[in-house]
Amino acid sequence: MTDVFDQCQHLVRTKDPDRFSASLFAAAEHRPALMALYAFHFELVRVREVVRDPMPGEIRLQWWRDLLNGGGHGDVRGHPVADALLQTVDRYSLPRAPLIAMTEARVFDLYDDPMPDLGTLEGYAGETHGALFQLSALVLANGSDPGTGTLAGHAGVAEAIASVLRALPHHLRRGQMFLPQEMLERHGTDATRAIFDPVDPGTKAAAWELDEQAWRHLAEVRSLGDSVPAEVAPAFLTLALVPRVLKRVAATDYDPWTSDVMPSRLQSLWTLWRGARRMRSRERNGRVPLGACLAR
Repeated sequence: MTDVFDQCQHLVRTKDPDRFSASLFAAAEHRPALMALYAFHFELVRVREVVRDPMPGEIRLQWWRDLLNGGGHGDVRGHPVADALLQTVDRYSLPRAPLIAMTEARVFDLYDDPMPDLGTLEGYAGETHGALFQLSALVLANGSDPGTGTLAGHAGVAEAIASVLRALPHHLRRGQMFLPQEMLERHGTDATRAIFDPVDPGTKAAAWELDEQAWRHLAEVRSLGDSVPAEVAPAFLTLALVPRVLKRVAATDYDPWTSDVMPSRLQSLWTLWRGARRMRSRERNGRVPLGACLAR
C-alpha cells in the first residue's frame, strides 16, 4: 500500500469507523481502493462542517469536480485523498460521472433550504450513498459490473435515510432540515416550526413516516439482493447497521431533538460481524443473500 492509501486508511479508520470495519471483510487486495472511495466520501460530507459560509464550500466542491473532469492533476500530490482516488479510478476503470454527481449533490448540504419532498431526498441519496455502494461493488468485482446498480440505489436510500434520522438533532440545532417539507406539511408542520419548536409533534410524526420509507427500501434490498456475488457483498455490509437505527427511531419514546439513535462502537462491530457471518453461512455457489445481514 502506498503512502497516500495509508493516509486514506487512517482517515477512514478515525472518521468513518463503520465503513473501515466493514472493509475488513473484503478481499485485502481491494481494501486500499475502498479506503480511497470512503475517504473521498468523507471529504465531501465534512465540507459543511469546515466552512462558515456556502461560498467556500462551493469552491471546495468545484475543486473536486474540476479534478474529476481532468483538471488539476498537478495538484494531487499535495492531496493524498485526491491522489488515491485518481489512482483507484484508473486501476478499476471506474466511471467518473457518479463521482462528479456525488460532489454536485453535496452542494445541498451547504445551505439551509429544506428538502422539498421524498423524491428529491431519494435522488440525493442515490447520488451520494447509492453511488458509493455501487462504486465499492465495482472495486470488489475488480472493475467488472456485478449487476448491482438497482440494488445499490435502494441500499443508498435506506442508508441515507438512517443517516438523516441519526443526525436529526444536530441538523435541527444548526437550522438545517433534511426531513421532506411535503412530509412535514402532511403532519401539520413545516421546516421553520420543526427547527424552532422542540415539542412540535409533527416533526416526530414525519420522522416516523420517513423511517417507514427506509424499511420499504430495505425490503427491496432483500428482494433484489437474494443472490449477490460473495466477493462483492462486503461493499453493502454497512447496511447491517441500518435496522438498529430505524428501530430506535420507531420507538414510542423517540424525540427528534434529543434521542441518540447511534449504536455504540461495540454494538456496531458486533452487528457487522454478525451480518458478515450470516451471509457467509448461507453462501451457495459463490453467491450470498444480502438480506441475511438485515435482521429487523
